[in-house]
Amino acid sequence: MPKRAALLDDDPGGPFNALPTGLHHHLRPFFADITEEVVRAIRTEIPEYARPADDTYMQGVHRGVDHALQGFLERMAKPDTDWEPVKATYQRIGRGEAEEGRSLDSFQSALRLGARVTWRRVNALVDADLLPRNVLAAFGEALFLHLDEMAAATTAGYTEARLHAAGELQQRRTRLIDLLTADPPASAEAIAELAHSARWPVPRALAVVAVDHCRQAGAQPIVAPEFLARFDVQPAVLVVPDPEGPGRARAVAGALHGLRAAMGPTVALQEGARSLRWASEALDLVRRGVLADTEMVRCQEHLATLLLLRDDALVDAMAAHRLGPLEQVRPPQRERLAETLLSWLQCGRNASEVAVRLAVHPQTVRYRMRQLDDLFGAQLHDPAAQFEMQLALRALELRRGATGAAAK
Repeated sequence: MPKRAALLDDDPGGPFNALPTGLHHHLRPFFADITEEVVRAIRTEIPEYARPADDTYMQGVHRGVDHALQGFLERMAKPDTDWEPVKATYQRIGRGEAEEGRSLDSFQSALRLGARVTWRRVNALVDADLLPRNVLAAFGEALFLHLDEMAAATTAGYTEARLHAAGELQQRRTRLIDLLTADPPASAEAIAELAHSARWPVPRALAVVAVDHCRQAGAQPIVAPEFLARFDVQPAVLVVPDPEGPGRARAVAGALHGLRAAMGPTVALQEGARSLRWASEALDLVRRGVLADTEMVRCQEHLATLLLLRDDALVDAMAAHRLGPLEQVRPPQRERLAETLLSWLQCGRNASEVAVRLAVHPQTVRYRMRQLDDLFGAQLHDPAAQFEMQLALRALELRRGATGAAAK
């Protein structure tokens, strides 16, 4: 058998051009037996393919092996033939394996096993003097190149399908987040149906975390698959199922390490909008410096602050209504009187406790209280007025604390 032209580095036929001309004709009569031996080896040695009772499945395995070997023969016959159509076939096989939810490990093992069986049989033909020994080196190189290219094409198709499936799954999970935080709430049936398609077990309760996240700052955090996450919005959103479960808070904090975040209250499945709203409000208070910028703020621990600062205009209106008389006093004295009044209300109108809290003499407290009594008159002793004064003073104190923190 004469050899083809010497192999060039840029030769599209690669090692196939180094094979003797006509070798495929000598091999073709033996390939039916080789196909049967490869199929038997695959069924025996690879558990995933051991389905002797499933004729349809085994016929598919047989066709796959036959296609691989016939494709190899065709490349031997026409080494310069375009490889792309054959590669497309293996890409489709890879996509099929991904769509069936199987790993590529078994398929790749079958490819390697088929190559070993083929190589062993060709060596046996050489030993029987049915083929010249000088074909082995070129044949082996071509065989294992064919194997590598089949494996690469299959992996490419598999990866493409997995990425596509992951994209579709993320789209479903994104829609599920929207459904869980919808206002008015979606029906339990709609949530359950979408959760099933998004592969998300429906929990008994959930909490929503609002996260300050800048997409340009770097890669998005890696969160556990049981969490639903959106990092394409600001603030980013994380839905935490059964947040009171063991280790949940630690898992969330670990995933969001270094990011400013606030966790809303634990709510029923259809009340995610409320949890998200509170989390967003708490996150805004963190930005303003009202709440400490800790690793993750939990709304449950700051309910009074959230209530007091929910509406700045309402706070201003209540302060104007109940604290108006303080405007008659110059600012430095006004602040001291406001501080004393809040402490007096918080301490049950006990001057001695107020003095301890403010670190002043009790007589100083009594003097200031006489000034306040002159300013406010009867409303200073009205329980309803006292309640609203305390709310307004506490809200203003929180605001001043935020302003002072921002100025530092």
